[in-house]
Amino acid sequence: MTKLRMGMVGGGPGAFIGPVHRIAAELDGEIALAAGAFSSNAARSRDAGERYRIDPARAYADLDAMLAAEAARDDGIAFLSIVTPNHLHLPAAKAALAAGLPVMSDKPATATLDEALELRRLVRASGQPYALTYTYSGYPLVREARARIAAGALGKIRKVVVEYPQGWLAGEASGKQAEWRVDPARSGLGGCIGDIGVHAFHLAEFVTGLSVTELFADLAAVVPGRALDDDCTVLLRFDNGARGVLMASQIAVGERNGLHIRVYGENGGLDWRQETPNALTLHHSDGRTEIIQAGDAALGPDARAATRTPGGHPEGYLEAFANLYTDFARLLRGEPAPLLPGIDEGVRSMAFIATAVEASARQAGWVPLLIPGE
Repeated sequence: MTKLRMGMVGGGPGAFIGPVHRIAAELDGEIALAAGAFSSNAARSRDAGERYRIDPARAYADLDAMLAAEAARDDGIAFLSIVTPNHLHLPAAKAALAAGLPVMSDKPATATLDEALELRRLVRASGQPYALTYTYSGYPLVREARARIAAGALGKIRKVVVEYPQGWLAGEASGKQAEWRVDPARSGLGGCIGDIGVHAFHLAEFVTGLSVTELFADLAAVVPGRALDDDCTVLLRFDNGARGVLMASQIAVGERNGLHIRVYGENGGLDWRQETPNALTLHHSDGRTEIIQAGDAALGPDARAATRTPGGHPEGYLEAFANLYTDFARLLRGEPAPLLPGIDEGVRSMAFIATAVEASARQAGWVPLLIPGE
């Protein structure tokens, strides 16, 4: 089977997420990084191409040059992966779609809700596949949790608690990765809520199968002089009447990457933590507690399909990321990939950010989460 050739925009020297995308895309042998416009600086783009070990002629000075040159090749790229700061997501996706290329984008979809709505229109008009790397939906036990809830293991869902504490921006935002995240011109209208709050929001909806209909947001820029929020608490109401709490923070000293979801229903509850991703705790209403582990024989088909190693051989972040790329490869080959986040999830997430930021600024209390066009 011929590997799908991937082009990448962003991911140059000093980037964190670019190498992650490359490793994840290539892990299962279905995709190969073939070309890139890795930096707005041509020399740095060439340097990145050398590090990625691609043909030097295919490390381009900018995206337009890459799209034009690759379109003229018999072995041109089959899709574009976007790994830039948020403000460049829409123009990169727009250019790729216009060139007839599918798009895999880092989250969030865009920098603003209006941009996300424009992107949705472009994706639908193009007919090209579009996906977002909401990484945590790729974990086998997250998919198992989703399947068990859908099968009624917890009964009607009553309460959802999702939290994502980090501490790396508790002080001065120094370095390439920190600086763009606290800059409204590059990050967009949300800081912490746009960087990690959307992960928590997507995870809550993905695992439960429910949709948030209302929210009560309290966002703050805790570090003096910071223009964007770095700490968020959002109360949620879901379409089945369940209540929820979403907490995301980047000023929680001592926390690393503490994404954690708990879901409680009439007949039980479940608990999953990103930092210990190979165990899913299921609480039964009769008092029993069951520990479901990655690789267990009793896992459902979605979790088994996302698992590469036998039980006891831990899989984590890179493998979860790779599951999304493998799903995307299947989509490009004409196979179904129903768990892969797409443009509709991207618009919902941007509506969540925009609604929470605006409601918090007005101290508006409970407000509806409205999705334009739905």
